[in-house]
Amino acid sequence: MKSVNEKYSTVIQKNTFYFSDHEFEHSYEGYINSLKETLLIIKNQIEIKGLKKELFEELLEKENGLRALLALTGFSNEYLKRVITIIRIMNDKELNELVYKKEWYINTDQDDIEEWSDKTIIKLIKTNEFFRKGLVNLFFEGASVPFLVKTIPLFELKKLSILKLRFEMSELIDTIIRYKEKGSYSGRKENNPETVVSKLLKRLNVTFETGDLGELIKNAADKKRTMDFIIPNKKEPRIIAESSFLATTSSGQGDKSKTEIAIDILLKKHYPDACFIGFVDEIGWYVRKHDLRRMVNAYEDVFTFHQDELSRFEQFVQDTLRK
Repeated sequence: MKSVNEKYSTVIQKNTFYFSDHEFEHSYEGYINSLKETLLIIKNQIEIKGLKKELFEELLEKENGLRALLALTGFSNEYLKRVITIIRIMNDKELNELVYKKEWYINTDQDDIEEWSDKTIIKLIKTNEFFRKGLVNLFFEGASVPFLVKTIPLFELKKLSILKLRFEMSELIDTIIRYKEKGSYSGRKENNPETVVSKLLKRLNVTFETGDLGELIKNAADKKRTMDFIIPNKKEPRIIAESSFLATTSSGQGDKSKTEIAIDILLKKHYPDACFIGFVDEIGWYVRKHDLRRMVNAYEDVFTFHQDELSRFEQFVQDTLRK
């Protein structure tokens, strides 16, 4: 067996710094160049024929056409899937007409809706002209639909700009900036849903803490978890709130619901006078209703970040602390 120094030296001296498979790299460069050439062709056609929806409908029929459109606008594939799910779920007249919803979607069971895969979306683009037309309309006019204006964050809504489809230089720069700053935007504390709750509690002059509860540290150290909101303090908690805000779906949602149920059992045992509640929101839970039912079973009450629910939470906090 090699010594520690020998193994250490191997990693230092033979470090590749950045692993890459050359065969894959060349293959992927071909894919990138394909997207670039596709967009250059569209740009030239727009310069000759003017901006027409038909050009983008034809683009979507091409291999990787959707990817090219997403690259131009900066709208991610995952976010588009979320928007398509919202369109399927909701019944907004103006939005339905814009995307020709009745021509490509029949609502069979709203309680068992699942997010479509990339394969399903691409297949529908190839086989249903109204779905293609609807997607193009979404990128041309989506930013003017009141329901989407109210639902989609402004950071993402700005990507549905007709100026991007014209290859306007300022809009191409905007796409680059939004792509670059997406991680920073998502990670900013001010954009965290827990910040909304913090501001609400501070406005009410209600104290709160975060972290571990003493009795759980002493009696269930291997099962405890950090709490998002302990109101008014860890010593005498009256309300313990957890936040679960999921914009995507994942297999971990089932595990999360099991964890919360286990925490609820511990809190009832060690803090019987405290109310355990949850903020459960976003489309990730909407399309995983089986996990959602298990999740909400852990809490005495559940709130979303809808303004009506935030007002109800405010009243709940005041009523609970007055008791």
